[in-house]
Amino acid sequence: MDRKQKETVIRELQENLGKACGAFLVDYQGLNVETLTKLRRELREANVEFQVVKNRLLSRAVQGTETAVLKDYLTGPSALAITYDEIIRPAKVLTKFSQENEALEIKVGQINGKIVDLPGIKRLAELPPQEILIAQLLFCLSGVPTSFVRLLSEIPRSLITVLDAIRAQKA
Repeated sequence: MDRKQKETVIRELQENLGKACGAFLVDYQGLNVETLTKLRRELREANVEFQVVKNRLLSRAVQGTETAVLKDYLTGPSALAITYDEIIRPAKVLTKFSQENEALEIKVGQINGKIVDLPGIKRLAELPPQEILIAQLLFCLSGVPTSFVRLLSEIPRSLITVLDAIRAQKA
């Protein structure tokens, strides 16, 4: 690549990393073209952008972004998986793929400017999808008001039951 192409790649990477909520750095060495294409397809289905980039270009592109924390891990052949909306799905795809293909090694990830090591990425992969987490949270939050309303409605019901028992006793 000539200098202008490199500057274009760096500028595009900076724009993408500025919009990203997370990124994962992987070592793809040892994967054949067919396997790498399969990985790209699975990541694309999870709305993740996957790029093989030279470390020198990537180290310049991460400057001024939250992904700058990955700079120390740019050794050897590296590929970058960038996610813009959800962190759990790419972690699941990469973890599953690395278990099926030992040649793929997840180096490290970053979420909102914080480093996530391999055990942290594996724990992320074990979480349910974001939609289910939100549903669980809403269920927990709605449980408290529901129980409170049930408790408040129980007081008049108990009073009516007592009054009805007194009426039945006098009758």
